[in-house]
Amino acid sequence: MPKPKRNPLDTLELKPGQSIELLKALHIVTREGGINQDSRRKLKQVYHLTQFIEPLIDEVRKANDGGLYLVDHGAGKSYLGFILYDLYLKQNPEGAVVAGVETRQELVDKSNTLAKQLGFEAGMQFINLPVAQATEHPDLPETVDIVTALHACNTATDDAISFGLKKQAKFMALVPCCQAEVATHLRKNKASQLGKSSLVEMWRHPLHTREFGSQLTNVLRCLQLEAHGYQVTVTELVGWEHSMKNELIIAKKHQRSNPKAAQRLRNMLVELGLDAEEDLQQRFHVPA
Repeated sequence: MPKPKRNPLDTLELKPGQSIELLKALHIVTREGGINQDSRRKLKQVYHLTQFIEPLIDEVRKANDGGLYLVDHGAGKSYLGFILYDLYLKQNPEGAVVAGVETRQELVDKSNTLAKQLGFEAGMQFINLPVAQATEHPDLPETVDIVTALHACNTATDDAISFGLKKQAKFMALVPCCQAEVATHLRKNKASQLGKSSLVEMWRHPLHTREFGSQLTNVLRCLQLEAHGYQVTVTELVGWEHSMKNELIIAKKHQRSNPKAAQRLRNMLVELGLDAEEDLQQRFHVPA
């Protein structure tokens, strides 16, 4: 007797309430219900990330009588936003909004169309603009609850942090990307710093400059968030091992500011010879 044909979705360990039609629309699952290894890995990654964001959503909605405004920067194809809405908001959508900010108009159009097809249009919106311009956009409220940025390119992670600070976000969930800017400054100042401090040995070689610059960028981001009164945790995302960009920063607002963290950030810039770089001072700005 032939064995019954196995449904590939049975091995996915889908979360309760997950819409198969959504996964098909996002091209994670084929129309026939199949899934390739790359899509399987992508879904696993997003699921792991949602485990960290779900408690933030629950906390905000309890405090806001069900209300929630989440902004996802560098949304891309909006896998994260759609899956968050599908899993945690569609059953009780009143007062909840997920907004995606993306620079590519064609992706914004596709996401808005998909939201309408799924009946999510009342609680999902997608806006075509750079992250740096989102703070002043009239379609976004003066304050938001949660800011997410998943591999937002170029300096968009820092712009997302700046957005969250200005919008008084209660939480931020960031998977940083493109930490090349600080490495550029380290490289530029390397010759002048040689001999002044043995710390320069940490980025004397080009490979180390890139790696140390990436690590330093995220350290400065965490200090900046702490200086602005956020409690910060940093963890590694499971299933993202193939990518060097597998660091998750979760920030929770818990006080007005933290002068000690601000001073530690300033001291670090001085010790590394970066205190004269005006653009870094602006990017990692802290309360006076």
